[in-house]
Formats: sequence, structure tokens, C-alpha cells
Amino acid sequence: MFAMFKIIISLSALFAIINGALISVADFGSNPSGLKMSIYVPSKISENPAVIVALHGCGGTGQQYYQMTKYPSLADTNGFLVIYPSAPHDSNCWDVASTRSLSRDGGGDSNGLANMIKYTIATYKADPKKVFVTGTSSGGMMTNVMCAVYPDMVAAGSVYSGVPAGCLAGSPGSSPTSANQDCANGKIVKTQAQWVAQVKAMYPGYSGTYPKMQIWHGTADSFVNYNQNFGEQIKEWSGLLGVSFVKNNTNTPQSGYTQMTYGDGTKLVAYSAAGVGHTVPVHETVDLKWFGLT
Repeated sequence: MFAMFKIIISLSALFAIINGALISVADFGSNPSGLKMSIYVPSKISENPAVIVALHGCGGTGQQYYQMTKYPSLADTNGFLVIYPSAPHDSNCWDVASTRSLSRDGGGDSNGLANMIKYTIATYKADPKKVFVTGTSSGGMMTNVMCAVYPDMVAAGSVYSGVPAGCLAGSPGSSPTSANQDCANGKIVKTQAQWVAQVKAMYPGYSGTYPKMQIWHGTADSFVNYNQNFGEQIKEWSGLLGVSFVKNNTNTPQSGYTQMTYGDGTKLVAYSAAGVGHTVPVHETVDLKWFGLT
């Protein structure tokens, strides 16, 4: 009896160590492009928890993005899970250019990320209707891609300093050194109908709704052209979501930021950050409100 009691105590201690920590997951299913998965499990998990996928920028890792963002402490308060993946190729940039990644279950990075989500839902009994994706720079670009390629899996996205889904299509790579610079330089301009058609071709036959979207970009971004890419993202998602511009809210959520509202503000909002370069600081509490987690 005493030995059994010690085993129970040991298991409880192990669970306490695992919870409230970033855990590496070696096998989360098919991983065609060799991504790495880590997941933050809060100290107290909600029943059927929500899932946030947080994507680092070029040159980064999931571990670094975990240290940079406040999602873990907010997860401890709100009980959701945070997946922090890593892209170990092409200067640690996400593949947002290849046909593999821009196709449903095509064998690219988006495919591996989708399998991380499926693993998390199955392992932690997470709510499949409460899966959210966010990311910075290359991670913002992949956020757009995930929302375009897996619209039935993602409920909402929050993009920081990204480009439209499909903007880099056909480029030889996704890093600053290997990608065609036309997209980052703002030379890829399309009509709304063209963007919508390109996204719908990523998941042929899909007739459901697309994730609601929140877009952030700094006016002084000299790395990913603000003037075109901010507007092209809005063009893409306003078309997919069927909403039009309604109004600006100045100094929202802070001084120097302008919130642009589309429709009734429940499907698409965009934030223009005056004087902010690459990248816009992550606004975690705004993200959680957008995701419906606070």
C-alpha cells in the first residue's frame, strides 16, 4: 500500500513538472517537412481547452518565441494550450511559397502544422472549434497560409507584419536570401477577386466560411513593404469574408495605432501602427479578446 502511495505521489509530481512548462513533442504524426513541435501546457488546463499556434519569424525558433511572448502566462490564467513550432530550414523561415505548403495536405510546412493541431486536439481533448493561429513576420505570413489552406481547422488568425496568402507563390524560397523579393517589396498587386480565387484554389471544393482575421502592420516597415502588403492582405480577407470598410478608430488599442473596422467588426479588423517598423510588437491581450478567450 505504501509503495502504491509513493507511485501516485511520483506521478503527481511528474504531472506538476510537465504542466506549466514548454514540452517538446517528438512524434505528432506525419511531418513531411521536418518541423519541430513544442507545446506549452498551462499549470491548470481548462476542460476542452482552446489552442493557439504561435509562429516565430525568420531566424527564430519556437523556444525563442515562447520567451518573447506573453501567451504562456496568459495561458496559466485562462487555461488554453500554446503550440510553439519551429521551422528548421531556409534560415528558419516558414515555407509560404511552395505548392506543397500552399495546398491542402500537400506535404509542406502547413501540412505539418495541421498535424500538430490534430495531435493536440486528440492528446489534450482540446476544442476543435477553438483553434487560433498567430505569428510575426514569416510567422505572420504562415498565419495567412494556415487560415487559407485549413479554413475549417482555424477559427481566427492574428497576423503581425505579414503578406497575403499566396503572395510568395512560386518563389524559390521563403527566407530573405532565397525568396523572390517582389512580394516583400510590394510589387505583387492583385484585384480582390484574384486574391480570393488564389486562396480558394488552395483548398478546392471547400464551401464553408473562412477564419476571422486581425491584421497588424507598421507604417515604417522597410523590410516588408507596408503600403502594398498591408492593403493587399486586407483586400484578400475582406473578399474572403465578404465585408467592406466601415470606419477608423484612432489611437486604438494605443496611441499612434489606427484600428480599421470592416463590416460589423466581428470578422475583420486591421491595425496600422504609425512609425512602427518591422515588426509590430505582439499585443497578446488584444489577440485573446479577438479569439474570444477573455
